[in-house]
Amino acid sequence: MVSSAFSTYTSYLVLNRDINSSLSRVAKQGDVANNTAYYEANIGKVTTAEEFVNDYQLFSYAMKAYGLEEMTYAKAFMKKVLESDPNDSSSFANSLTDPRYADFAKAYNFSGDAAKAQTSAQTDNLVSAYQDSFTREEKDIKSDISYFQSKIGAVDHVDDIIGNERLRRYALESFGLDATYTSKSYLSKVLTSDLNDPDSVANQASNDAWRKLAAAFNFSADGTVAAGETAQSAEQTEDLRLDYIYKKSTFPSYLLFEANQTYWDKHVAEAGSATEITSDARLLAYVKTAFELRDTMMPSSVASMMYSQKFAETIGNTELLGYFTFQTDGTVAPGGSAQTSDQETRLAAKYKTAFQAGQAKAVENAVANFESRITGVKTIDDFFKPNAKDENPNNDDMTEMWDVALRAYGIDPDEVSMVALRKILSSDLNAKDSYVNQLDDERYVALVKAFNFDSKGDVETPLLALSENVSQDFTADYLSLKTRFLTGTEREKAGETATTEIEYFEKKMETVTTVDELLSDSRVVTFLLESQRIDPKSVTKDELKEMFTSDLDDPKSYVNRLSDKGFAKIVASFNFDIEGNLTSDTIGTVQQRGDVLQTVSNYYRQTLEEEQGNSNEGVRLALYFERKASSVTSPYDILGDTALLNFFKTAYNLSSYFSSQTLEKQAATIEKFVELDQLSDPDYVQKVIQRFTALFDSQNGGSNSSALSILQGGSYSISPDTLLAVAQLSAR
Repeated sequence: MVSSAFSTYTSYLVLNRDINSSLSRVAKQGDVANNTAYYEANIGKVTTAEEFVNDYQLFSYAMKAYGLEEMTYAKAFMKKVLESDPNDSSSFANSLTDPRYADFAKAYNFSGDAAKAQTSAQTDNLVSAYQDSFTREEKDIKSDISYFQSKIGAVDHVDDIIGNERLRRYALESFGLDATYTSKSYLSKVLTSDLNDPDSVANQASNDAWRKLAAAFNFSADGTVAAGETAQSAEQTEDLRLDYIYKKSTFPSYLLFEANQTYWDKHVAEAGSATEITSDARLLAYVKTAFELRDTMMPSSVASMMYSQKFAETIGNTELLGYFTFQTDGTVAPGGSAQTSDQETRLAAKYKTAFQAGQAKAVENAVANFESRITGVKTIDDFFKPNAKDENPNNDDMTEMWDVALRAYGIDPDEVSMVALRKILSSDLNAKDSYVNQLDDERYVALVKAFNFDSKGDVETPLLALSENVSQDFTADYLSLKTRFLTGTEREKAGETATTEIEYFEKKMETVTTVDELLSDSRVVTFLLESQRIDPKSVTKDELKEMFTSDLDDPKSYVNRLSDKGFAKIVASFNFDIEGNLTSDTIGTVQQRGDVLQTVSNYYRQTLEEEQGNSNEGVRLALYFERKASSVTSPYDILGDTALLNFFKTAYNLSSYFSSQTLEKQAATIEKFVELDQLSDPDYVQKVIQRFTALFDSQNGGSNSSALSILQGGSYSISPDTLLAVAQLSAR
């Protein structure tokens, strides 16, 4: 029985106007404080839903927090709820009418965030670095060429080459020779060799590349350059340039295309037969590329296709015959050439088209192969598995995954073994004595950061500013907020706009590592705040920075002293320390600290509402409605929640006949009385609560109350502030 005309509404106002003080009082109560301490100390130890539901003290705390206290006995049922995927609309929790079960499932993460070799951002960054590496390679080759050509004119002694590391490396690598392990003394002997002497060092070398290297320079036996000569002629310098481009290019760049064309133009004019062309690997590759011949085709077969009508017809390709002028025996006619000017021009155009197509294909295939295979990598061993022919029909042209990764970070596959790479990728970057840190090479540090392997070589959950399941909570809230109450084309358009923002937010959350990075992106900040129904204009960047550097464990810290607890929830959701840096210390097992904070807050609120219900059920229902109103998006949200339904039936004085109607008619009645799209407006919510409390008091012994008279008169002339003041005076 209500004892005072305004007892329900004024009691509600007293509590709600200073709700934080009311909740603080509840938090200090002995049982509440003890239960909360137990929950906070033990929720991080739970790893399965089975463990959770079997710890009564822990489980009952959570059930009460989410308004499911009466279902605490139903452990098997709730275990099924907890193991549901809250982001799957068809999951068990989401199939239940009562939204409290879905909220409960969202608060816990028993399936765990997905362990993955790379996040999408890590893959994008690596692929981008891989693609950029081609530009870097071309730029580096041009720089090396420019440096050599600027210095070679001043070289008058072999020591000028030997003593200059960059010139020495250029000379050796132009012929595919090792610049790291070749001794200076041996190189000097090669460069000063007499190529007319069969016993000279260059001629005695087993690798013909040494003889070609000696022939590229004009040094005398004593290392000097003869009077009137230079270390290289212009033709030698140009030939060396073409050789360097060819040996250093690891992909079909435009620089390589030009070099290959120049090489072809020079040497095809010197060729006396088809065999001379196909015996030069570089000229052979030119022909195979231009006519898209198999890499495995024998040089002799290619040569025959240039001059033998019979062979060409047998093999089913007579195209090459029209681009060369060889006689039927494969030789050049006396006084003639392998190609006419027109043939050479047409072949150059054909080669360019094929080369450019191959250029795009080489990169696209490597990227596509990496992106498709990285999602299936569960261990480092998976990462090093070679491409399978049955998975990739064009396997011969497919770059291996690790080659893509190494190239992306400027690492030559020949400089590091597979054994060392395994140690590197399983290294702990936070341990100073880990294998990768001992290498003191930023390239390998970048490589480790690009993947998520643990010390055993297994993939692990990536450390992100927002854990995956927490990020999904924010995006779900945002989408719901932006599309609620919309229909048809308007809803579709709003959904598309929201999805664009969600995709941006999710991508950004994979790259943010500090609070400063987070707050510097106004688009992300707006998304975060709006998802929690906070007006971005109501808070400054400096205020947000102070919130994120607050100690969440200190009740007197800045963020904990704010009246809007939504800010504390946002801060607690991120894996940042109080310095604003990414940390793994905040990550729980089945519940991230933001959800722990929300659970505790819910428990305090539930306790407060229960306490009020012991003396006045109307106050409890008013508090509950005020808390849940903004989450109502359809009449079925009210029909599926017993407390909200009781509130509605009382507020609009509905008879028992209402509940006997079909659900569709009940929903229509709710839409008739309640402006659902206004339930996020605090003023509208207060008017509904005033109506409810007046009728509640009337139905429970206060039928002559002035509040009911005001309501029936269609006026709210006495403001809530006045009512609160009256109540406070009466309490003195």
